[in-house]
Amino acid sequence: MQHNPIQRGSSRTAYGAPTAESALATNKVLRNTYMLLSMTLLFSAAMAGVSIALKLPSFGLLSLAVYFGLLFLTNKFKNSAIGILCVFALTGFLGLSLGPLLTMFLEGVPNGGELVMTALGATGAVFAGMSAIALTTRKDFSFMSGFLTVGILGAFAVSLIGYFFGGLGAYQLLMSYVWVALMAGYMLYTTSEIINGGETNYLMATVSLYVAIYNMFVNLLMIFGMGGDD
Repeated sequence: MQHNPIQRGSSRTAYGAPTAESALATNKVLRNTYMLLSMTLLFSAAMAGVSIALKLPSFGLLSLAVYFGLLFLTNKFKNSAIGILCVFALTGFLGLSLGPLLTMFLEGVPNGGELVMTALGATGAVFAGMSAIALTTRKDFSFMSGFLTVGILGAFAVSLIGYFFGGLGAYQLLMSYVWVALMAGYMLYTTSEIINGGETNYLMATVSLYVAIYNMFVNLLMIFGMGGDD
């Protein structure tokens, strides 16, 4: 699940370099983003635990409708306190929707718990790596916007087709690799946008990074599972 990465507010100067005032604002956005991201990840994990405990069924395509609805509300109220509630509603719902997949691995795969932890660790490592690149180089990766937009929309369309026409086995494994690559790039792009003033709203920045982490984890889990013939 992903939203369009193109539209951003900007506090860059005409020459692309941030002013001293915008640098302070950027640091605040980055700090608030990481703080809210940590909270939403914990909340989402708790909701996944609830889903596992209650053995909730998969939401199927309904999850897409709910996701895009909550994403719309988050964007609509991104400059108000209601927006924070929308962010938690969105991430909490995605946590609930993750429960059935985790249950399948934990109960149906002999080394399912190990695979889940491996995917979680790998996701954290990729996120840390992409963040470190953006934070240390301070390079502007806004040029990736068009590629990521086309890639994400294309991968979403192909994945949706595969959902209806038997997207299993080698096909699903290939698409998982594509999603992992796209989400790694999106993590780098989004963090760069925050640092360079292209993203000035920490609620939307949080949602962007959360969704990238979510998709990264899910697809790494599928890769590890299918790679082990599980």
